[in-house]
Amino acid sequence: MRLNEITYTDAKPVDGYGPGFFRVAGKVQEGNLLLSQSGVATWGGLDDVEALLPLAGQIDVLFVGTGQEIRHLPAAVRTALEQAGIGVETMNSPSACRTYNVLLSEGRRVALAAVAV
Repeated sequence: MRLNEITYTDAKPVDGYGPGFFRVAGKVQEGNLLLSQSGVATWGGLDDVEALLPLAGQIDVLFVGTGQEIRHLPAAVRTALEQAGIGVETMNSPSACRTYNVLLSEGRRVALAAVAV
């Protein structure tokens, strides 16, 4: 097996998570997380579409972590994101963090909105 060290340019990876927090680029972020090229912010949760709409045109896909268990996004939120041209993939938060990191390491234009576990 060949191991390659991952190098991130300006983007910040998710280093870890735990009860009520995420660790992003070595710093703890309490509560829900919104992470993109623009930086790290607190996110209002699954109904907070207003925080996500400014990502339109900046990303190709938004990974939404729904907490410990996978849940559906509210229909109005999914519709608003799709109308804004934002591709959405919903999964549990641990999977969303891992997927975000993988695509980020490939240089893809991605963002992460995740509910803390």
